[in-house]
Amino acid sequence: MEKRPFLTLPQLQEIVKTYPTPFHIYDEQAIRENARRVKAAFAWDPRFKEYFAVKATPNPRLLQILHEEGFGCDCSSYPELLLSKACGITGHEIMFSSNVTPAADFKLASDLDAIINFDDITHLAFYDKIGEWKETMSCRFNPGGHFVLDNEIMDSPQQAKYGMTREQLIQAFRYMQGKGVKHFGIHAFLASNTVENEYYPALARILFELAVEVQRETGVHIAFINLSGGVGIPYRPTQQPSDIMVIGEGVRRAYQEVLVPAGMDDVAIYTEMGRFILGPYGALVAQCIHQKHTYKEYVGLDACAADLMRPAMYGAYHHITVLGKEDALCDHVYDVTGGLCENNDKFAIDRALPEIAIGDYLYIHDTGAHGYSMGYNYNAKLRSAELLLRTDGTVEQIRRAETVKDYFSTLDCTGLLDGIE
Repeated sequence: MEKRPFLTLPQLQEIVKTYPTPFHIYDEQAIRENARRVKAAFAWDPRFKEYFAVKATPNPRLLQILHEEGFGCDCSSYPELLLSKACGITGHEIMFSSNVTPAADFKLASDLDAIINFDDITHLAFYDKIGEWKETMSCRFNPGGHFVLDNEIMDSPQQAKYGMTREQLIQAFRYMQGKGVKHFGIHAFLASNTVENEYYPALARILFELAVEVQRETGVHIAFINLSGGVGIPYRPTQQPSDIMVIGEGVRRAYQEVLVPAGMDDVAIYTEMGRFILGPYGALVAQCIHQKHTYKEYVGLDACAADLMRPAMYGAYHHITVLGKEDALCDHVYDVTGGLCENNDKFAIDRALPEIAIGDYLYIHDTGAHGYSMGYNYNAKLRSAELLLRTDGTVEQIRRAETVKDYFSTLDCTGLLDGIE
């Protein structure tokens, strides 16, 4: 699959007159089109709801765009709940899925009437002292063992800290039933960033079969199945993208084969995608400001791992395009680095690229999810701005770049910071 930027060099040259690099930029038109594809893929279920994973890209302008397209919010912390509330997203448009959850987080989720998804059975007694029991609540399930797809181990849920065993889920539902809960959800996440079209259908079948068993054993009403996230994107040009229409049809078939014969055709399907919703529609744009010629050839950018830590943290691949040289021969090999005092601060290692000159702009693909949101301030590096390429071709700043004053704002240094901007 060929990866092409959604920005051209002439467009960028106009943008940087107002907004200097580095910055993350998002493509509104592509985001909206993808949101509509997701809804179309699950249109067979009139109750379907996508709860966008706020942690992936916690920017209110983007949350508002997705809300306009009918999406809710998947929140996992107090500030994410407040962010959703500030965007006018409350009540059952919020799914609150958290772990090792502070009391204040549960209380705010309860006050906002969010659907609370309990991660652990011990959280029920903890919540009992804090929040109000609602008619609709949920629990997170962990089947243990390995999750196998086409004879290949995709992940090992038994190693994950998330979710309850089957026995704990049954016990939790009975406890919640005694507290007045009438409608129950089951949630699970078994694999991360898979581009296999079979992932969601396989997960759905596991949860559908579990739901039938649980309803028969406890008599509770299963109101929804939340397939969570895990649907991935093709970071490498050699990967084939997921086909959301095929995925939706696979879930529908499992629904018809398992839930409908059991008389459970009122169960709603929910998802909590982040990466699939926004990942391909954001990019980190940075400029080459230094080159180094030692044992290797290095290209030094004005961005660093503080702006995109996935390559440093996971060794993750992000494709890179040199703007204006999209069709040039990739006949040079570089390490593309930032300026942190860490040797893993590299966006690419031994990457074949066109010849790069100081002043060239590099477009780092697929940073629309888990890009800016994972940023940090090591070495006192300041996090970049976020921009939105709007549907009419104009550019809107949706988060300004941090300043030195922002960095020092939490320090109690009265008088020492006078004059700092």
